Amino acid sequence: MRRIPRRTSKDQPVYEAVTRGIVVRVVSEYQSNHSDPLEGRWFWAYTIEIENRGSETVQLISRRWLITDALNRTEEVAGPGVIGEQPRLKPQEAFRYTSGCPLTTASGEMRGAYQMLTDDGEVFDVEIPAFSLHLPEARRVVN
Repeated sequence: MRRIPRRTSKDQPVYEAVTRGIVVRVVSEYQSNHSDPLEGRWFWAYTIEIENRGSETVQLISRRWLITDALNRTEEVAGPGVIGEQPRLKPQEAFRYTSGCPLTTASGEMRGAYQMLTDDGEVFDVEIPAFSLHLPEARRVVN
């Protein structure tokens, strides 16, 4: 497993983890139009790309998120698939989706895992790298 921080053209960090040839890349972006700091609501969108660089076909069965806010409160969110889908990825295929996360503090982090299933019936976890949820003017680091 390896993690590689990169930057997008907007100078946003790209968080990456590789597990068994499955690459997970994440970019997050603060959504001021969906946030209301006076009401204690901050919202981030995140885009995830899952790329199968391995030699076997896999299907994303479920997800498990750990969402931690600036007060170190952690919420676990788990369920089948992502955005209502359970994508099946052949070698060299990728799947990308965008979702969102509200917080009651101005910063936090997310991390987690996808449960994958091979065509041979083997189940294994793929790391979703920890990524920062910080305001654009804040220093961009994982808590």
